[in-house]
Amino acid sequence: MEKKDNSPLKITTISELHQILNVPKPLHPLISLVDNTEISVDKTYLDRSFTLSFFKISYKFSENGKMGYGQGYYDFNEGGMMFTAPNQVLSTEEDSEYHGYTLFIHQDFLRNYPLAKNIKKYGFFSYDTNEALHLSDKEKTLIVGLLNNINDELNTAIDEISQDVIISYIEVLLNYSNRFYKRQFITRKVVNNDLLSKMEHLLEDYFNQQKTLTKGLPTVEFLASELNLSPHYLSDMLRNLTGQNAQQHIHEKLIEKAKEYLTTTSFSVSEVAYQLGFEHSQSFNKLFKKKTNMTPLSYKQSFN
Repeated sequence: MEKKDNSPLKITTISELHQILNVPKPLHPLISLVDNTEISVDKTYLDRSFTLSFFKISYKFSENGKMGYGQGYYDFNEGGMMFTAPNQVLSTEEDSEYHGYTLFIHQDFLRNYPLAKNIKKYGFFSYDTNEALHLSDKEKTLIVGLLNNINDELNTAIDEISQDVIISYIEVLLNYSNRFYKRQFITRKVVNNDLLSKMEHLLEDYFNQQKTLTKGLPTVEFLASELNLSPHYLSDMLRNLTGQNAQQHIHEKLIEKAKEYLTTTSFSVSEVAYQLGFEHSQSFNKLFKKKTNMTPLSYKQSFN
């Protein structure tokens, strides 16, 4: 019996994707805008995951649909936007409906433009799967207007200025999306405060249960995984709430625990470093001094 191939289907070109979606050929080989109501995917593609070698920005306004994203889902039941970067694992559900638009942008389309490098700075391309960008009616109108502008430009005779114009529309689209995400951080403050509380408990338990002895220093990736968030999203959320990113929170808790060991135990500085998960005490000394303007030894002696 032939073994079923469960590896993700790798889609490398926008033209190839259009064939799979059963939509007309793209007007440009490196960028396309698809009306989601025209998509008719063959069922043979619905039961397997896939990756795209290009960026994908979707806006959906229907009431039903989930997009598999990594180990979880992008929840679209309230409508909204989703952003995926090249080579992220995606999948679709058979009963999902995707009314709206999807913009596909190949990285080669951005070559020789600052956006090729700057696009990596937009954290929402790696956000947690349940953090779709939900839009107000005014925001929807603005986003749809920008997508229509891109569509109009693609349907206009291509000239030497076309790419410049489309790139500028994409930049405006991303900048507005960034603004709306920051607004979403604020409106979700209660939820995010709950996440902050959970993260504090995770760090407290990590140190109190001396997991540092077997697992080493806690990492941003560990915290994000425990909270079902991406590292980038966790840091952005914390920065908006507290002004500090996830790594700074870890360091803060680590220094707090170090001070406890230095003042309440007979551990030497090297033993404290070991208890906290440092492989080398020099690294602990350097971080402690950076954060407190004192060496661990000086701090310990000041209490004796």
